[in-house]
Amino acid sequence: MDPKSQRELRILKVYAAFSSIVLAVLLFSAAKESRRVKFDEIDVERINIVENGKLRLTISNNERSPGNIMHGKYMKSREGKRGAGFIFFNDEGDECGGMTWHAAKKDDHIDADSGLMFDQYDQDQTVGITYSQSDDKRSSGLRVWERPLTPIGDLADKIGQIEMQPDGPEKTAAMKKVREDAVTSGILGVPRVFVGRSTKNEAVVSLSDTKGKPRIVMSVDGSDHPSLQFLDSDGKTVSTFPAAGAVHP
Repeated sequence: MDPKSQRELRILKVYAAFSSIVLAVLLFSAAKESRRVKFDEIDVERINIVENGKLRLTISNNERSPGNIMHGKYMKSREGKRGAGFIFFNDEGDECGGMTWHAAKKDDHIDADSGLMFDQYDQDQTVGITYSQSDDKRSSGLRVWERPLTPIGDLADKIGQIEMQPDGPEKTAAMKKVREDAVTSGILGVPRVFVGRSTKNEAVVSLSDTKGKPRIVMSVDGSDHPSLQFLDSDGKTVSTFPAAGAVHP
């Protein structure tokens, strides 16, 4: 190769190296700038918000909804069955609430529900706003539950394993037993407060004791009659205001 060609080759190599460096810088700069991207519209089945490799929020349709994560244990049996909506996760990656919704009419039968729930640490929901409807039966309101401090992860793991079993008498019996044991142990907790509309078309404030038994019920029924009831632990009315038989104004 003559000296002129060698000189041109060296120039070409230097140019190629310089161009590669410039291109790398431009790509690096573009990558940094692309951390914030604007879309006019986007179609997606699921979005995961993560922090330090852990889920903090999912937004998904029903089919792509995640299974429960309780005390670090994942319930695969619940995948794709949570309903469309948002699922919240705490700093440790455990589920801590969410908002879901569903409504459909099939063969003239209405089935709908929605809710915004917040879970107690290592437990199930402790406060929520809910709506449910089955045909003309409707209920909506604010609910508060009493939950124990016992973690629910082991129970969720047992239920998840049973749910993965083939349908049949053994699965049904196993699920019945684990749920009965959970009720007996008190790990599931009980409802304490309801403020809303009942399925009987009543505006209700219901306060329950630590066993989940209603003890004070203030209501206005569908005929616009107000009442205040006090009940004992067996559900028997102790006193009512206005008194039974009184004429409503």
